[in-house]
Amino acid sequence: MDYKKTKAAGSTISRNIDQLAEDTGNIYETVMILAKRSNQIASEIKEELNQKLSEFASYTDNLEEVFENREQIEISKFYERMPKPTLIATQEFIEKGIYHRNPMKDSRKVKF
Repeated sequence: MDYKKTKAAGSTISRNIDQLAEDTGNIYETVMILAKRSNQIASEIKEELNQKLSEFASYTDNLEEVFENREQIEISKFYERMPKPTLIATQEFIEKGIYHRNPMKDSRKVKF
């Protein structure tokens, strides 16, 4: 997914817990779904950022030659301004963009 085009808010928004838990029926289950998805998003964004910043890596160990690269600074600032992974995950959950299932609930429906 392209996280740069997400509709998630840039800052924290108060949410109605009852509305968030409607889909699962359990607020704790909803929080765990959001936490797991948030961790996935964070690792994907981190990997993408590391790939972009590796282009600017300098492998010399000379402390006197430390310099600022304008492009590197702009890339870092862009990722800092992006919505946090928890906000992106919450927006995805609200838009029904996260597939989730509870195997414990599924196993209870099975008749022997």
